[in-house]
Amino acid sequence: MQRKQPFLALCLLIQSLGATPPNTGASAQVLGLNLSSMDRTVAPGDDFFAYANGAWMDRDLMGARARLADLTTERLASLIKAAAASKAPVGSDLRKIGDCYTSFMDEKAIEAKGLGPLQSTLQAIASIGDRKALAYYLGSVLYTATLFDFGVRPDLENPGNYAPFLSQSGLGMPERSYYLDPAKDMAFVRTQYLEHVAILLKLVGLSDPERRAADVMDLETRLAKVHISREESGDVLKGNNHWTRADFDNKAPGLDWEVFFAAAGLKRPESFVVWQPSAFTGISALITTVPLETWKDYLAFHAIQHQSQMLPKAVVDQSFYFYDKVLKGHTGTWTRWRYGVDQTNQALGDVVGKAYVTRYFPPAEKVRAQKMVANLLAAFRTRIELLDWMSPTTKAKALAKLKALKVGVGYPDHWQDYRGLKIVAGDAFGNAERAERFEYARKLDQLGRPVDRSDWITTPQTVNAFNLFNRNALNFPAAMLQPPYFNPKRPMVMDYGAIGVVIGHEISHSFDNSGALFDAGGKLNNWWTPEDLRHFQASANQLVKQYDAYQPFPDLHVNGRQTLGENIADLAGLAVAYDAYRLSLHGQQAPMVQGFTGDQQFFISFAQSQRADLPEPLLRMQILADGHPPEAYRVNTVRNIDAWYTAFQVKPGQTLYLAPADRVKIW
Repeated sequence: MQRKQPFLALCLLIQSLGATPPNTGASAQVLGLNLSSMDRTVAPGDDFFAYANGAWMDRDLMGARARLADLTTERLASLIKAAAASKAPVGSDLRKIGDCYTSFMDEKAIEAKGLGPLQSTLQAIASIGDRKALAYYLGSVLYTATLFDFGVRPDLENPGNYAPFLSQSGLGMPERSYYLDPAKDMAFVRTQYLEHVAILLKLVGLSDPERRAADVMDLETRLAKVHISREESGDVLKGNNHWTRADFDNKAPGLDWEVFFAAAGLKRPESFVVWQPSAFTGISALITTVPLETWKDYLAFHAIQHQSQMLPKAVVDQSFYFYDKVLKGHTGTWTRWRYGVDQTNQALGDVVGKAYVTRYFPPAEKVRAQKMVANLLAAFRTRIELLDWMSPTTKAKALAKLKALKVGVGYPDHWQDYRGLKIVAGDAFGNAERAERFEYARKLDQLGRPVDRSDWITTPQTVNAFNLFNRNALNFPAAMLQPPYFNPKRPMVMDYGAIGVVIGHEISHSFDNSGALFDAGGKLNNWWTPEDLRHFQASANQLVKQYDAYQPFPDLHVNGRQTLGENIADLAGLAVAYDAYRLSLHGQQAPMVQGFTGDQQFFISFAQSQRADLPEPLLRMQILADGHPPEAYRVNTVRNIDAWYTAFQVKPGQTLYLAPADRVKIW
């Protein structure tokens, strides 16, 4: 679905605000290397993360990406507040931004309404009288990812057309191990979660909330047992399962799938991609074995939790306590305006994004980023051409895939049209619900349409970057292309070490253990000779072992298989960014800056761009549920790069030293 609204009024408003960013504390940036963050008592070859960031960790400062996200949120807040003050016509994009944000910020109105906005949902749940009605309700709220998650993406085997994807969902905690792991820390989290469920059920007026909460916890534990692991879910070949409508009844009996699909508005598609088949079989079986009243209590809890931020303070505070303090270890308080920015972003992402790039992403920065992307692509092409282990047949297909890669920089070619989204002043709850339904309807509308490879999956104000395997495309949002990653006021070599590695990382995802399974057209298609594929997989297995050996806690180590795709992308991205930085010098040496050679500047910039110091609960969550390893171990990628050894005179006997034969080289 193309994005095409012009937003002329919005552009005029943003231009009138001026182009100079506010000089907030979060926006103040160190030009060049941050020397005060370094701990030079640590040998680079023993702990490169500590060498580059050790003094920063002693001061407990904000991490690089967290700092950038904080700055972006502050900037967005100023843009959204300006839109709110503009007195734009009702129904205009400006007015929608303002009404969405101010409605969320009107705490008095939200408190006055109490749980009233939730009552129709709770009544619908209470009226569920049989399994058919349960199936209907579950289908009607598919857009909330209750029990199943739904998406529309290019079909893996026919990437020119969109397909409906279904995957496992339904857990109130991040991942199945939170329910099943016997460790003491997990037992404590489960106790807190049980209390959290009981408190929310009590707040909506259900009797005997402790018993009901125990039943909900038992149901979610049973769901966790039939879910497949995070590691298994990352296997594209295991996820590519096309089920017809008849297959659901045969392979996952229990849920009335015909009723479910009708309620979800999915009458048209005849085939679905089911990512975790065994989980669907197990979840559907629970529909008939778990008491109906337990399902209703489960749905009531998830209904209030899903809309918790749009409800009174008692709900907000309880949700923040469990999800931010218990699960993530945060010690701060809930800041309403930040969540107001998030909510407005979720509802009207491209409208806000248009405002953001108009003010904060000048055309010159887009051109500069595109030049860097071109250098990185050239460096990757050269690396493929020089591979001594890859046959000419496979190499030609790899080069064809790289040439066909579509790279989006800053913002999409077309903007989302929000004319069909109704935003009502003073209706925070309704605005959030209508925005979700609007986005769900947009997804349904894509079904049956040809894929637009230029369509983005994110907004320009997102602090991240993305590789879309089955579109053979990349998205580099504008918010990621700014300090501390991308800074026109410092030597370019430092940008190559920071954002250059990020760009190289995303390019390399097209050739990681999952991306390498897709061809130049985005089709899941083995384009490797058997011998080349065996070599690639053997090198990948070396990387798995390397990361399996990292153990942040006595009872928990990094899962090298779960993080393999990110680790391959880190390794190749760092190598390609280094090559591109050297290419950009045209045979010259980078000048010494702050007492460091060009190569040293490159690697230190990389390490400083990975600054992060997570509280223990959040770090454990990352290890269990995320495909990325912790940042300190991502920095250890340097031990596989020969140039790093020369730059810092790393010697045998030092902790990170690897003999040349043991350094993993893939691309």
